Amino acid sequence: MPNDDNIKAPYLTYDEIRNHADHFLKQYHPSMEIPIPIEEIAEFQMGLNIVPIPGLLRAFDVDGFTSSDLLNIYVDEFIYSDRPGRYRFTLAHEVGHIILHKEIYSKANFRNIKEWKDFVNSISEKDHGWLESHAYSFGGLVLVPREHLIKLTEFYVNRIQDEDISLQKNWDVAWDLIAAQLAKDFDVSPEVIEKRLNKDSVMDKYL
Repeated sequence: MPNDDNIKAPYLTYDEIRNHADHFLKQYHPSMEIPIPIEEIAEFQMGLNIVPIPGLLRAFDVDGFTSSDLLNIYVDEFIYSDRPGRYRFTLAHEVGHIILHKEIYSKANFRNIKEWKDFVNSISEKDHGWLESHAYSFGGLVLVPREHLIKLTEFYVNRIQDEDISLQKNWDVAWDLIAAQLAKDFDVSPEVIEKRLNKDSVMDKYL
């Protein structure tokens, strides 16, 4: 098991992660039809095994993790069966680790949940934060492609305005409605949509 002297997270900018996400979609889902079928991509195109684990979240405070051989994604069983949006994001997040952090994972050589936790604890808080930030950004960029986000946001903004709801006077209410509808279209949580809208400055156009 490597120690924190061996694990150094790469520093990737948001635009670099976007490039990885765009390449991933071009390779595995060139039609770009939404919602992005991340489960089918992971299982049937990438050849990954998706393994539900009872009590994973309760015992280890994580929704999922990836094996060091990059062949298995383990997911909390309740999230797998009862939280479809969260499950989809967990898969996209873990695929992000596979795409962005292949070298780090392949050197870790953990064989079970305990060793995986030891691997995580062996990394400095700063480096672990970078790894998780990368995977989180990748997951959002894959499940919510920018072109669709901009186009659908404009559509719902126009609908809101057609109903005489002012974006300026009713900012929070209007954007909550828009985020909720976008979440349904992309099959993700409203929180994922809100982060994407903010990160890509999509709302700035309507200020």
